[in-house]
Amino acid sequence: MVTEESVLDTCRRRGISRRRFMEFCGTMAATLALPKGYAQTIANALSQKRKPVMVWLEFQDCAGNTESMLRSPHPTIEDIVLETLSLEYHETIMAGYGKHAEAALKRVVDEGKGKYLVVVEGAIPTADDGVYCTIGGRTALDIAREVCGGAAATIAVGACAWDGGLVRSNPNPTGAVGLHEAVPGIKVVNLPGCPQNSVNTAAVLVHFLTFNELPALDPEGRPLFAYGQLIHDQCERRAHYDAGRYVQEWGDEGHRKGWCLFKMGCKGPEANYNCPTVRWNDSTSWPVKSGHGCIACASSRFWDTKSPFYERLPHPAGFGVDVTASEIGWTVVSAVAVATAAHAVGNVVREHFHPNGDGDGPPHEEAKAEKPTTEVH
Repeated sequence: MVTEESVLDTCRRRGISRRRFMEFCGTMAATLALPKGYAQTIANALSQKRKPVMVWLEFQDCAGNTESMLRSPHPTIEDIVLETLSLEYHETIMAGYGKHAEAALKRVVDEGKGKYLVVVEGAIPTADDGVYCTIGGRTALDIAREVCGGAAATIAVGACAWDGGLVRSNPNPTGAVGLHEAVPGIKVVNLPGCPQNSVNTAAVLVHFLTFNELPALDPEGRPLFAYGQLIHDQCERRAHYDAGRYVQEWGDEGHRKGWCLFKMGCKGPEANYNCPTVRWNDSTSWPVKSGHGCIACASSRFWDTKSPFYERLPHPAGFGVDVTASEIGWTVVSAVAVATAAHAVGNVVREHFHPNGDGDGPPHEEAKAEKPTTEVH
């Protein structure tokens, strides 16, 4: 296991400029929602620390999270992501195979207990003693317990590794579960999504290297920097939602103009993820921007709880259960009018009792005479 070089040393050896390295550090600071000055803090940490050893385990999966990582142009897998760590085991991309590959994994576990990092992709079957996913004659459950149990930290990437994802959807014949259920008690950060965004994965790794701890997590073990806000509140189509402008059918005028996709089944009002800000394809776009509604792929058990994906949410965010989608726009306008009126009335009452800001006592007659009339439009 080659770990003597720092991340910066490796970047230099591969011809990556200091400027590009600093751009990467700045991207990571922004993704982690850290102040701008932390880009230098990250750069200092990556300049001094040796590359950590990491193994990537694939269980019940479609390899979509691996593909997401391999196809990510920013940061690129060959120039940045792999430069932050020493990836010793990954079934899809490693040159070794068979007993040689498994020997590499065993070496990491035996020699680096408590020091290496693990990324887990895919669900773990538990029915019939876990026989529905075996690698080298061992079940996924057995491998996960050994490898993740001895790791410094584990990252569960994608919906399947988080809570079982697609393979756990009803009727779940293999008894598939997420990593934290299969191996309770381990130090794990969940990065759900179908697939995960490799920028977030890189950000978690950089945070661990910089601060020697995982980022702040929500109650479901997801990092707050990536899952702390509703997609609905970050969406570039939000203004159309507030104004009551909705796509009524695919390809209509509203669809061409980029109106809100709520009526087409968008689950953004009930989904937490940073897709609108981190985006995909070199940060150029994401599903909603490209014209398709969010399916809440980072939400718990979304295959069962958020489908049918093209069926409208029954209760829009921020409104009562009896409000229909057709009333949303007018409801927002009315709410703003009521709030404005309440604010104006509050000013009148304040002026009546405290015209000179003295806190108590009856208003002076002069102040009453000079006070203008407040109108509510």
